[in-house]
Amino acid sequence: MIKKLSMPTANTALPGRSETMPISGIHYVNGHPMKPPFENTLQLAQFGMGCFWGAEKCFWEIDGVYSTAAGYSGGFTPNPVYEEVCSGLTGHNETVLVVFDPQIISYQDLLIRFWESHNPTQGMRQGNDQGTQYRSGIYTYSDRQMQQAIDSMTVYQNNLSASGLGKITTEIKPATEFYYGEEFHQQYLAKNPQGYCGLGGTGVLYKSN
Repeated sequence: MIKKLSMPTANTALPGRSETMPISGIHYVNGHPMKPPFENTLQLAQFGMGCFWGAEKCFWEIDGVYSTAAGYSGGFTPNPVYEEVCSGLTGHNETVLVVFDPQIISYQDLLIRFWESHNPTQGMRQGNDQGTQYRSGIYTYSDRQMQQAIDSMTVYQNNLSASGLGKITTEIKPATEFYYGEEFHQQYLAKNPQGYCGLGGTGVLYKSN
């Protein structure tokens, strides 16, 4: 357990592989592509908020979200497989890639959904799921996204503190390469409606004033 709750270094992480994960690339729910290239009117966002099954569903249900994918990011190991990520020896987080139309849904609104849909104060776990791959994270694709993410964390920390809850442990970093997860994990809760979902918020709403 100690190993799973502490991050490896670039030197101690598993070596991975050069082959990419073979997946269909087609979203099971809406039939849209999950892999680039995307229309240049669309933008990317990426979030880690515990098990990616529930996190992905949280975003594909939003009007204006064109596509989503479950995968691994934020670590060191190239093209990891699920078992390697679970070992804690890749440094990767289970994340969701969100492809969205900013004319319909704003990045700010995605951030609000992120904060309200999980508990960002739990460090290397989310609920009963423990391990480095379950940490809370926002991985940004522009300087503007970075600033919005930081500002939103300040707001939500105030909301949490006012409700007697603890300090946010969410990491906010520029996005690195997103490695697609296995086909089995893509849109898992649409394929398995009774499947496990550990996603749960604090009950604290995001209020900017």
